[in-house]
Amino acid sequence: MALGKYSRVDGRKSSNYCSTITIVVFVALCLVGVWMMTSSSVVPDQNLDLSSQGKKNDLSTQVTEGKESYNGGNESNNKVGDEGNPTDEGKSKQFEDTLGDLPEDATKGDALVSQEENHSNPQQTESTSEVKQEEKSTEQKEDAGESESETQSEKATDDSDDKKEDGPNKVDDKDSEAGEKNENKSVGEEIKEDSDEKKSVENSVELNDKKDQEVGQGSDENADGEKKDQSSSAIFSSGTQSDLLNETTTQNGAFLTQASESKNEKEMQKSSGSDKENSYIWKLCNSTAGPDYIPCLDNLEAIRNLRSTKHYEHRERHCPDNPPTCLVPLPEGYQRSVEWPTSREKIWYHNVPHTKLAEIKGHQNWVKVSGEYLTFPGGGTQFKHGALHYIDFIQQSFPEIAWGKQTRVILDVGCGVASFGGYLFERDVLAMSLAPKDEHEAQVQFALERGIPAISAVMGTKRLPFPSRVFDVVHCARCRVPWHIEGGKLLLELNRVLRPGGLFVWSATPVYQKLPEDVEIWEAMQKLTNAMCWELVSKTKDRVNGVGVAVYRKPTSNECYEQRSKDAPPICQGSDDPNAAWNVPLQACMHKAPVATSERGSQWPEPWPARLSKSPYWLLSSQVGVYGKPAPEDFTADYEHWKHVVTNSYLNGMGINWSTVRNVMDMRAIYGGFAAALRDLNVWVMNVVSVDAPDTLPIIYERGLFGIYHDWCESFSTYPRSYDLVHADHLFSKIKTKCGLPAIVAEVDRILRPGGKLIVRDKEDTITELESMLKSMQYEINMTYSKDKEGLLYCQKTMWRPKDVETLTYAIA
Repeated sequence: MALGKYSRVDGRKSSNYCSTITIVVFVALCLVGVWMMTSSSVVPDQNLDLSSQGKKNDLSTQVTEGKESYNGGNESNNKVGDEGNPTDEGKSKQFEDTLGDLPEDATKGDALVSQEENHSNPQQTESTSEVKQEEKSTEQKEDAGESESETQSEKATDDSDDKKEDGPNKVDDKDSEAGEKNENKSVGEEIKEDSDEKKSVENSVELNDKKDQEVGQGSDENADGEKKDQSSSAIFSSGTQSDLLNETTTQNGAFLTQASESKNEKEMQKSSGSDKENSYIWKLCNSTAGPDYIPCLDNLEAIRNLRSTKHYEHRERHCPDNPPTCLVPLPEGYQRSVEWPTSREKIWYHNVPHTKLAEIKGHQNWVKVSGEYLTFPGGGTQFKHGALHYIDFIQQSFPEIAWGKQTRVILDVGCGVASFGGYLFERDVLAMSLAPKDEHEAQVQFALERGIPAISAVMGTKRLPFPSRVFDVVHCARCRVPWHIEGGKLLLELNRVLRPGGLFVWSATPVYQKLPEDVEIWEAMQKLTNAMCWELVSKTKDRVNGVGVAVYRKPTSNECYEQRSKDAPPICQGSDDPNAAWNVPLQACMHKAPVATSERGSQWPEPWPARLSKSPYWLLSSQVGVYGKPAPEDFTADYEHWKHVVTNSYLNGMGINWSTVRNVMDMRAIYGGFAAALRDLNVWVMNVVSVDAPDTLPIIYERGLFGIYHDWCESFSTYPRSYDLVHADHLFSKIKTKCGLPAIVAEVDRILRPGGKLIVRDKEDTITELESMLKSMQYEINMTYSKDKEGLLYCQKTMWRPKDVETLTYAIA
């Protein structure tokens, strides 16, 4: 029967039978086409149930839904999700600056890809699934060895059923004519289209997977895109967010996503920047000082070649000819510093593993070793029973000192572990603690690790790196400085930096002991201070600590100077600039007091905190400020600028946990506006004014803040791992041609603690170069942003250290 049946395939009856089947198939196809065209507008994509497509259809649905969520209009973008995504209003406040404050385009994915690539048609994706199913069906038939002798009627029936089932997926939602074109496409065209669509789906899935991975790691992406109309708000991602912050744009009525915009640009930057990143090869500094290396204070070769050390020349700065570009190692067992205010009482032993001070000064309650901690009972040589009692005693001895009102900024010479300055914070007083890197091992390092301001410096042969007439009080508690020798040269340096009417608080054995040496020194000091026209306003003894304190006041006029019988110490020549302080030799002379009402120092500043925001009286409208406006307007504009940036950006938009920030450095301070804007936080800011920048440091002190002069082509006078946050506003682009970017970056790395933050605002090309360099140092790049060739970079230092070593021969004992 079977053989007979197949023997009649070429007969007339078979031909008629085939013709009939052909007609039936043709009619069926027409009906299917009509049904497809009429159903395209009523069959919703999300309700398609094609179980035969399995995983492929699931992926297509994900892409479609993703597309719809991105194009869902204001409803989807204003929705507050379960994961805490903010509303549009919340986003606009999250990281906002006025125009010119912060650039508005993210460089962490700058290039905008075409909307056609970002908005693939859902129906095209479904068509891809249909073609994949047909190919799968064909492959299954071939693998099963299906016989070629299958009847035309069976084939027609199968084709008809397949097309009925897959028909809706092939309908384009534009019009019925497009649907017919899809029906008439050749298999080759469909396969080619399928290949393209397959790549699109795979790329989308890869992007989603990558995004999920980044979210799992807690990484944050920057928002990118153009703002509607003339909006000047800049929105950045929060460091505490668990998902990408997708910013929308109204261009052409479409809503783009940061993920889709950034994908191609990230890949391009990765490929183009890899060579540049690899070009930075970092090595570990090998020096005798090891983890405590300070390049300009540990230049042992220069120290060995000194002719004399009589005036503590060996404790002064001797910078190497070429600043090092190696990275300082970490102490073994180093861990994140204890947070303020707990750090005032204890720090991790392994972060500063030195016990010499505990052995020498333990009985004076300086520092003690307690298990894995070093503890600080708050004592000192002159205040064994605690700094707070000592501070109150001074206030009671001379009430006019008025801690925190009349007295705001002080200099503590020979500070020890800086407990005096550490407890003055409770009185709203800011103390610049100063001590040399000497045999009293790591005293300044202890202070900085505790969260107390301090620098490594010595009163030797050069002026201190501060302007004249800026400190309200200078304090010395057994500071071991021989004030009376060589014509009082060192005390005259204090006279230079002390404000007219300011106080010198001296707590030392000559004040209260009657030993022959003490009596001799006291008499010499009395003779010297009288010649300097300093008035002894108080001399008292503390019964609790058993110490005495003498308080001297600097004159506010020149009357006393003119009435002296001897011109000794002499008055400095008129050509001597008292503000010149960078590497200037000490002079044994005094500068006249300012008398003109418009001259700085002729009046006492406003009481704290009014002095912080008020333009100094000696800033005149006839003077031009650093930004080109009249000086008082310049000052006010700078303050308002930084208040806005800090409040709307640094505090709320970058995800910084400010409870972990205590020691802050502003590498280019100008008027100190950045520090002033942080006044309500438990932080202190070291304001640095470059030696080749406009000398605005006196303004910073007038505001009740403090700072220092510095040349950023040299190392800063501080220990490694001193600061929690370093801020640089348009500094790197100014000095990179002068000093070389690797050297200054290595210095910033030395200063910054592991886990510390670096915020850089600069030109876009500098930001790009800096980002590549920091990536090669394994920094975590949390944010980059750019607009109009200006940029911002926010990153964090990690615990990474290189393995290769560079031996610094000049720093080897």
